Amino acid sequence: MAAYRFVHTADIHLDSPLRSLALRNQDLAELIGNATRQAFERTIDLCIEEQVDALLLAGDLYDGEQTSMKTARFLAGQLHRLGQAGIETFIIRGNHDAASRITRELTFPPSVTVFKGRADAVPAQRRSAGVPVVVHGLSFAQPHAPESLVAKYKPPVADALNIGLMHTSLGGSTEHDPYAPCSLRDLQGAGYRYWALGHIHKRSVETGPCTVVMPGIPQGRDINEGGAKSVSLVTLEDDGSVEVEERIVSLAQFERVTVRAEGIDDWAGLAAAVADGLRRTQETVRSDHLVARLRLTGATPLAWRIRRDLDLIQGDAEVWAAMAGAAWIEKVETDCRPPQAASGPAADPLTELGRLIDDSVLPSAAFKAEALQIMRELQGQLPPELRRAFGEDQASLDAMVEALAKEGAADVVARLQGTTRAG
Repeated sequence: MAAYRFVHTADIHLDSPLRSLALRNQDLAELIGNATRQAFERTIDLCIEEQVDALLLAGDLYDGEQTSMKTARFLAGQLHRLGQAGIETFIIRGNHDAASRITRELTFPPSVTVFKGRADAVPAQRRSAGVPVVVHGLSFAQPHAPESLVAKYKPPVADALNIGLMHTSLGGSTEHDPYAPCSLRDLQGAGYRYWALGHIHKRSVETGPCTVVMPGIPQGRDINEGGAKSVSLVTLEDDGSVEVEERIVSLAQFERVTVRAEGIDDWAGLAAAVADGLRRTQETVRSDHLVARLRLTGATPLAWRIRRDLDLIQGDAEVWAAMAGAAWIEKVETDCRPPQAASGPAADPLTELGRLIDDSVLPSAAFKAEALQIMRELQGQLPPELRRAFGEDQASLDAMVEALAKEGAADVVARLQGTTRAG
């Protein structure tokens, strides 16, 4: 039985600017900065190694209003490799592509089909004879598409295997801008055999009479895009059956590593616990590099020192990571508390001061208003590509202000504790 095989990916975000202010390590910043390109190269390599019929790119090749043609030339060069291997490429433009100034200037190889602002249905070439395959697509010219696009697509071609390419937020996601929202039921009722989606950065696969796949971002860019990232290798048989394989292509894998500090009362023991936590996590990583955010937690006599000396902990962890190889420390956080704070009334004035700040100062309307004003002033001084680090809406900004205030208050008490002991 003949089969039509293709690789489906989306949300490449080539040369996306660094999204984490915590990537202060120059070598780590360089690794993450180049990772999107390397993940895309691996995707092209996979297509060639598997001798697929096509690559389907469901939007957001770029990251927005970029002006350099260097990225565009890289993309064209990689797609030219596919053309030389006899592999077609089908592309729709997503919301970030619509914002790119070079999107309309780039000339792709003849093997590439870029769908325009009006829905189209394009017959696909096959390496082996079989049931005809038709790829449907629709690009959007503007960065915003508040309404569903499903009704704009052409009906399925009779006696053919129909594949749809769409950039959509589906039913909506709090982590992504709304873009061409639609329901799973809408897609399944369109009469296509496979929907190749893009826009949501988390992978999902829905099977049934119609297979609907959101492949997720192929390379995470910060801790909120954690885990191994992948593309989909799809086999579509002439009888309409579909097999979807996940293939890892990410170079770096962000992971949160929790280290429990209960019962640890000496610095050497804490260092050993950190090293053990990193080692255990690294054993599970499926990408080439681990990029870890450490979080120390629990009641320990070292709580104040941990908060005061997080930079020293990060330095020790980075040494271990360098010795282990292919491991990096993105950031170290703590919510450790002294044993007294965990078990009953405060045993010392500074612990009581910390409780007073948490219970009375931070929740007050006056403090929240002043902190929010400071945050907005800081946000206004940042370049546009970094302002989203403060959240996409008022609720996320308020949450960040609250979290930073708590961290800052705890840092102040920790430093007072260290000063008192030193005195």
